[in-house]
Amino acid sequence: MLPTPNRVTLVAGAAKGQHKLTAFDGALLEAGIGNLNLLRVSSILPPGCRYVEFQRQEPGGQIDIPAGSLVPTAYGTICSDQASETIAAAVAIGFSRDDFGVIMEFSGAVTAAEARTRVEDMVREAFVMRNMELHDLKAAAAEITVPEDAAGAAVAAAVLWYL
Repeated sequence: MLPTPNRVTLVAGAAKGQHKLTAFDGALLEAGIGNLNLLRVSSILPPGCRYVEFQRQEPGGQIDIPAGSLVPTAYGTICSDQASETIAAAVAIGFSRDDFGVIMEFSGAVTAAEARTRVEDMVREAFVMRNMELHDLKAAAAEITVPEDAAGAAVAAAVLWYL
């Protein structure tokens, strides 16, 4: 079993590329997590996990975790090569006061604002389903309109890490 993360950071990015996969890679780089090995996890934030803002040292800079690290991450992503299509990804975290939290992800052919609204609504519903009180909610989203000559991708992630 891996150690339980005690920090969480929200990131989001969007990019274009000649291929869907390179657009996705560019979106990860834009979000600051392109040099990490993401271990996709489901939707539970560990108890006591503290939110930490991602501070870039430079524009386009990477999150301060060593390159190649295996990092638990809950994320939503979308890739498209349909010219002029607007796509977005969003992630939201709901925090309880004394217990675990919930992470929700969404992606689709919507704006970032619409994606953000959907994940925030999903977090609220998840708390109701668990009979838990929502103490705080944080969200991040990114969107791109796919260019004529390329593919586009958006990603939004809750990066779980250790201090």
